[in-house]
Amino acid sequence: MADDKIQKMMETIEGLTVTELAELVRQLKEKFEIAAPAFVAAGAVPAAAGAAPAAGAAEEKTEFTVVMTSVGEKKIQVLKELRAVTQLGLKEAKEIIDKVPSTVKENVSKEEADRIKAKLEEVGAKVEVK
Repeated sequence: MADDKIQKMMETIEGLTVTELAELVRQLKEKFEIAAPAFVAAGAVPAAAGAAPAAGAAEEKTEFTVVMTSVGEKKIQVLKELRAVTQLGLKEAKEIIDKVPSTVKENVSKEEADRIKAKLEEVGAKVEVK
């Protein structure tokens, strides 16, 4: 019975658009008060335990926001790359490009933010990681 419920939920989720799925994730995080990613690398746990006595130390930023500040001359190539790195639909990606400066992706790791920035700058966009 539980497997049947889960299967039905999976089918419903598979039918959602990217925008609807993002809203679902946001609402689930809000409802269950999830502030940080649930995934923690195996090596990070011992380091965090050892860092507990140094509570006064400044915390390292772990979540970044990627902001497109300029599209550049190759708008179509930027649109294609934006869709590829964000999995957005054509309409959503076009809205981001038309409303520059605009947020491309929020709450991503430093590595992912740098990867997105490099991909978009490769096709002529100007991007900041905040």
